Amino acid sequence: MKVIIIEDEKPSARRLQRMLDKIKIQAETMLHSVEESVAWFKENEHPDLIFLDIQLSDGLSFEIFDLVDVKSSIIFTTAYDEYALQAFKLNSVDYLLKPIDAEEMEKAINKFNLNHKANQPVTLNFDDIKKLLVNPIEREEKEYKKRFSVKIGQYLKLVPIEDIECIYSENKGTYLHTTEGRNFLIDQTLEQLENELHPELFFRVNRTFYVNIHAIKDMVNYTNSRLKIKLHTYNEQEVVVARERVKDFKNWLE
Repeated sequence: MKVIIIEDEKPSARRLQRMLDKIKIQAETMLHSVEESVAWFKENEHPDLIFLDIQLSDGLSFEIFDLVDVKSSIIFTTAYDEYALQAFKLNSVDYLLKPIDAEEMEKAINKFNLNHKANQPVTLNFDDIKKLLVNPIEREEKEYKKRFSVKIGQYLKLVPIEDIECIYSENKGTYLHTTEGRNFLIDQTLEQLENELHPELFFRVNRTFYVNIHAIKDMVNYTNSRLKIKLHTYNEQEVVVARERVKDFKNWLE
């Protein structure tokens, strides 16, 4: 199986390459921009499978397919969970949310292998996908979650969205942490919330945490090019921005 990686952040590309090496899949070619990828596809045999990041250094990766007729199957590798994941569910083999989990990656590859053996190549409708990936300001105004209903014994309590410092998963549960320093269990997963939280207000800094921009008290550099966030009242465990998300996090803050 011939595999290539298209990813503008070289550390992320190398990490994915090492993960593939561990399951005996070699991705010897790594491309980092639209321009470089177009040139490569014009001169080389196309691979069976592409691991494709959406945002490259010189534009959206979909621009590659406007210029080259690529027949390869695609697994998206993306940090853009706020308003793009539904796009990746249209016709791609799968999507992997950064930081990429090894088990999820293997599941995606197994899905590709099943389609490949059944001779069912994936055909992507890039026009439909791009419509879902426009800047959220340009999209139709969307209603985001304004409050949560939480259960306290036999009672229900309404928690306004502006009172939530962070939302996190722990021991298979999902919790709200409020500005009053209280934690409430909710019955939704972080994945289920990804299209319900306003992307200007909440950011998923890693696999287990969403943070409210107004709850950030301080930020400090951390090991391995990461950032550690200090919130106003939450201090139960460290909140660290995953290395692959630091760039997007800084853009989100602006």
